[in-house]
Amino acid sequence: MVMLIGTLYGFGLLGTPVESSIGGSLAANATLLAPAAPAFSIWSLIYLGLFSFAVWQVLPFSRHSARTDAVAVLAALSMVLNGAWLMVVQAGWIWASVVVIFALVFTLGITVRLLARRPPASRAEAVLLDGTFGLYLGWTSVATLANVTAALVASGLPSVGPNAEPWAPAVLALGAVLGILLARTMGGRLTIAAAMAWGLGWIAVGRFTGDPASALTGTAAAVAAAIVILAVVPVRLRAPRMPSRQPLATASRG
Repeated sequence: MVMLIGTLYGFGLLGTPVESSIGGSLAANATLLAPAAPAFSIWSLIYLGLFSFAVWQVLPFSRHSARTDAVAVLAALSMVLNGAWLMVVQAGWIWASVVVIFALVFTLGITVRLLARRPPASRAEAVLLDGTFGLYLGWTSVATLANVTAALVASGLPSVGPNAEPWAPAVLALGAVLGILLARTMGGRLTIAAAMAWGLGWIAVGRFTGDPASALTGTAAAVAAAIVILAVVPVRLRAPRMPSRQPLATASRG
């Protein structure tokens, strides 16, 4: 319910849209690290996955899933934090939003880590749980960079111009390092890398084609996106492969 109310606020159905809140600090053209507007379309996919997960939990055949039980409380907490973030932004509390989004990323990190400990029971479960929460974690990781930057700008850090360009690539470098860490600790999950690369890629698009323009920041964002994607390759190549099952007749001869 908290997430639903917060979402209605975020889309401006009950209040001010996120991009217009806090004096436009979170708009797509507010800072050098703000993703271009189309980047936020990923929320449609994430919300669809979260809604499907909520339905999945009440279906009879999901009640016996150890993976579902292991992450149910954390998943609910992530939805509450998501809605809380949107409402905090509505209230104009920029630094409080930073605290909430850090808590959200931490919660999602634990959630995905728990999922990584057990293989999915089916392809549907893999798509619903691993896919949804992988995208959720990857996107919010990039959103955290943008959120912190917006808070710093609101507190006096230059948002555009020569004084702003030196720190933007440094923050993007931290994003690339975070992508590498997530690849190594989460088993090289493609959904996390894809969502991070999506966000970083749209930062690059925004800086090359929109305002504020910055070729340096755009290049740094594109490089960071490439690093995040490439980071999963060695992890997945090193991942142990499940031995193929032998036919019973062959196994009985051995």
